[in-house]
Amino acid sequence: MIHETAQIHPSAVIEGEVKIAANVTVGPFTYISGTIEIGEGTEVMSHVVIKGHTTIGKDNRIFPNAVIGEENQDKKYGGEETTVVIGDRNVIREAVQIHRGTTQDKATTVIGNDNLLCVNAHIAHDVIVGNHTHIGNNAILGGHVTVGDYAGVMALSAIHPFCNIGAYSYTGGCSAVVQDVLPYVLAQGNHATPFGLNLVGLKRNGFEKPEIRALQKAYKEIYRSGKTLEDAKASLVEMAKEFDSIKPMLEMLEISERGIIR
Repeated sequence: MIHETAQIHPSAVIEGEVKIAANVTVGPFTYISGTIEIGEGTEVMSHVVIKGHTTIGKDNRIFPNAVIGEENQDKKYGGEETTVVIGDRNVIREAVQIHRGTTQDKATTVIGNDNLLCVNAHIAHDVIVGNHTHIGNNAILGGHVTVGDYAGVMALSAIHPFCNIGAYSYTGGCSAVVQDVLPYVLAQGNHATPFGLNLVGLKRNGFEKPEIRALQKAYKEIYRSGKTLEDAKASLVEMAKEFDSIKPMLEMLEISERGIIR
């Protein structure tokens, strides 16, 4: 079903169970095949490939040569019916790859709202990307990675499968991340290590001075106090009674399977 206001270039190929909403544009030589839904106002530029079972929300901009919903690169994948779900107002730049999920995990790959995925970023199977994130040029999110809201993963960085990248954290360019990055933390290097808090990001996103000071104290409890992680967590529990922003740090410490960067 293609809405009468959608603008489809004559050279585009559309096949399968495809729903295209009002005011969508599809550029030349784009290929859309499968069970696909594209929301109102989304712009799909030239030479884009959208396949599989893929849902794309409203007002997204998808640049040339992006590939969305293609079979993933997991050797265990056997053609099962897995999905990609993309929210609203995302900017998906040239040659970004977003692969469908696997039945061994969530069976879906999810991109939230208001994200910027830069040139040639790779979003592998079963990755969950939150809202308002910035994924840099040639960044790699390995399978099963989770990226929290307002996080940044800069150019040429690689995130190991099953790692968590915390909300409001910032992973600098050319980093190799093999363990979890706590919320609010500035990470850099190969392998990535912590360099304090992402203060610029916190200030830009409206964190007040008392809250930032509390987060700095929490960071010191974890990384500079000499305490065991269990003792540091006990201190954070008390701090979280006054500052809710401490809670995401505690939550990641509880769920972390690979440990946190040190």
